[in-house]
Amino acid sequence: MAVTLTELAELRLRTFVRGTPDYTPERGIRLAVKDGGCNGYEYDIKVANAPHSDDEIVNSGTLKVFIDPKSAPLLDGVVVDYIDSLLESGFKFTNPNAADTCGCGKSFQAAGDCSTPAGVPCS
Repeated sequence: MAVTLTELAELRLRTFVRGTPDYTPERGIRLAVKDGGCNGYEYDIKVANAPHSDDEIVNSGTLKVFIDPKSAPLLDGVVVDYIDSLLESGFKFTNPNAADTCGCGKSFQAAGDCSTPAGVPCS
């Protein structure tokens, strides 16, 4: 399982993980895909206190990334970056498993996946 966080993405995510008084070394980031978005799947990032028993754990520097078994094949090879410009800021995903990506970059259709959920127009 390969998930890459750029140096800037790791730094930004690490501030969320360590930025609260209840920080413990088991904390990490849960990276997942869920049904939704305009192309069928959308990315989801949350702070997690610990991994689930069936999660894959990827270490990126000092940051732990937890990935559930359903999301793992759709995230294998993904690169997560953080951009900060005059026009936009936020996490950007480059996913080799995406056949099509929404203009906002937060949603994708999986390549060769006939079971991709139906998309919902951006609001």
